[in-house]
Amino acid sequence: MSGVRRIDLGFPALLEFRGPDAVRFLNGQLTQDVRLLAGGQISLPSCVTDAKGKLQFRVTVTEVGGALWIAGEPGDAEALEARLTRYLIADDVEVTDLTGQYALYHFTGEITGTITCGANRYGLPGTDLWCPNGEDLPAATLLAGDELEALRIANGIPAWGRELIPGMLPPEALLEDTDISYYKGCYIGQEVISRIKSAGKVNRRLTKFLFDAAAPVAAGRLANGAGEITSVSPVAVGGLRPALGYVKRGATEFNYLAADGSLIPARLC
Repeated sequence: MSGVRRIDLGFPALLEFRGPDAVRFLNGQLTQDVRLLAGGQISLPSCVTDAKGKLQFRVTVTEVGGALWIAGEPGDAEALEARLTRYLIADDVEVTDLTGQYALYHFTGEITGTITCGANRYGLPGTDLWCPNGEDLPAATLLAGDELEALRIANGIPAWGRELIPGMLPPEALLEDTDISYYKGCYIGQEVISRIKSAGKVNRRLTKFLFDAAAPVAAGRLANGAGEITSVSPVAVGGLRPALGYVKRGATEFNYLAADGSLIPARLC
């Protein structure tokens, strides 16, 4: 356990899908290949998209006791269930809302517990622990606040409400390697997302930036319509401050537009 850190993720929206058709049904609703979860060893991120391929929810999926657990943002349980069950007609699937029954903790390393699975949430191999009320946690130092945000931004991990918003296209946020299977077959929005892959381009891309540590940079616009900054690290390293944002296709100059109208140069990384 030496060096393992704990990240508290609270009580996400949590839906359980159980039944002989659960895997096949969810494979038609999620961008991820649900079949990869057999055995309950890993948790994988996935997108829920509309018919135009636009992001509605980002979730994680894992197998627990023969059922599939879909976890989303806190407060999204009702809307997420409504979206996922909209097409549930003749399939033999039972859906149960487990929200509030399990807290979610992520550990930056291997740990043991009643319900655990491997997960890579912050650019590092780790373990998710689903903890029922009253279960003791493994000993580990808490990773939170500015330190956690700095880790997220340095590793280019998009956050809901910052880099990820409803209505965007998942490939814009570089989710094609983590959240999307291009080989499993059809799902809602699959045709559009496959066309984006074939074309090899989107109108904007998530990008990591570096700014001088002393520069007054915050979330905001880049000059000349080149894009926007969405997250700025609270921690500078080596005189430079990492940031995340979007760069529009074809843009060649990247300067942050400060509140006083001055331009602060950005370095892409």
